[in-house]
Amino acid sequence: MAKKDSKQQSDATQPSRRDFIKTGSSMLVAGGAIAGSLTIAQSAHAFGSDQIKIGLVGCGGRGTGAADQAMNTKGDTKLVAMGDVFEDRLSQSLRSLSSRHAKQVDVPADRQFVGFDAYKKVIESDCDLVILATSPGFRPLHFETAVDAGKHIFMEKPVATDSPGIRRVLEANKKAKEKNLAVAVGLQRHHEKAYIETINRLKDGAIGDIIFCRAYWNSGGVWTRNRSASQTELEYQMRNWYYFNWLCGDHIVEQHIHNLDVINWLMDGPPETAEGQGGRQVRKGADHGEIYDHHMIEYTYANGVKMLSACRHIPGCWNSVSEHAHGSKGYADISGGKIYDAKGNLAWSYGQGGRGGHQEEHHDLFAALRNGERPNEGDNGAHSTMTAIFGRMATYSGGHSGKGGKVLRYEDALNSEIALADFDKLNSMDDEAPVKPNPEAVKKQLEQSPYVVPMPGETITI
Repeated sequence: MAKKDSKQQSDATQPSRRDFIKTGSSMLVAGGAIAGSLTIAQSAHAFGSDQIKIGLVGCGGRGTGAADQAMNTKGDTKLVAMGDVFEDRLSQSLRSLSSRHAKQVDVPADRQFVGFDAYKKVIESDCDLVILATSPGFRPLHFETAVDAGKHIFMEKPVATDSPGIRRVLEANKKAKEKNLAVAVGLQRHHEKAYIETINRLKDGAIGDIIFCRAYWNSGGVWTRNRSASQTELEYQMRNWYYFNWLCGDHIVEQHIHNLDVINWLMDGPPETAEGQGGRQVRKGADHGEIYDHHMIEYTYANGVKMLSACRHIPGCWNSVSEHAHGSKGYADISGGKIYDAKGNLAWSYGQGGRGGHQEEHHDLFAALRNGERPNEGDNGAHSTMTAIFGRMATYSGGHSGKGGKVLRYEDALNSEIALADFDKLNSMDDEAPVKPNPEAVKKQLEQSPYVVPMPGETITI
């Protein structure tokens, strides 16, 4: 369909391409038309080549990677604002992104924001879409603020570290839907063709009825960062965010969420119950905060199907990052894109390619925006995150819910009032850290952790 000549429309009734990107189909009126008589298809074409301005909140490795991938997408994109609580992280990120996208990075000093309020200033800037990639504990606050400001959003997983945070995300996402905002979540397997095809085949009965699933994130662990004499306790914890639950959620939440999300995808929702165990076998040092190094959970879904979930950070052990499904007629290596019959013969394989989800999720998001579509992955991101938090609750408590030692139930966990931190009240690195160490242990630099570590059978999680 040919576009109407712009001269045939008055300035008062013709929506600009900039307005359409900002408001999307909130400009829709009865009959599927846009004010000024533009059809949906015409409007999508009208802004398809327009510039999408990006704001980045959280300039660490993942935030820098997400901004890079956003600017790799088809069409005119520009990074216009950046914010981080640490100036050095912002500067490093800006240098890296400028070297890769010199013509697409326009972030002068007055749009470089540092501090706990940096997220607000980025969101208040003239950006169309904001990338939220700080440590996960801050995600609910930042997401809520971005939704209130009417921004399209890409937020990294996980989307919270505790149940109140999950509920906050779910409530904010209701508003995002009402405002017709695009919300993407960094669970990139949903954008990999190999995963999509494999899951679709399993849902179509390729291995019969699903009777059991397995999910793993077993690896040697991640970085540690030494404490410096000049750091306050809050800065130390934020620099070492991976080792503190209020910031990270434990590695079951920060990493294993990907595998749990895949099984939820296959099962069409989160599990109903969980029981598990875990602990710290090698993660005993003062630089390892309070998190575990291994978790194992038995989840049960509404249809009775069980999932064995295992994640471990211990060097020198069997490693696997994968998902598997067993059915009445065969077995599937979901992560490998392979399906086997009941005798163990390979029945189907996706073959090569179909990966690269970190880039594909941005290709899909920006293409959708340019086509006038407003995808929303917020609820799925919240429930997959909650599935991981649910598992952490099970391992930390040993299944003890404070209600007679019963197996934990998803609804009870989701409605827990235990908050790990009050993120809204953090304003300065001089503020008191939500987790308090034994000061004598820190002073003496003892080898064991100066922080209280959860103890199964004693710790109450909901």
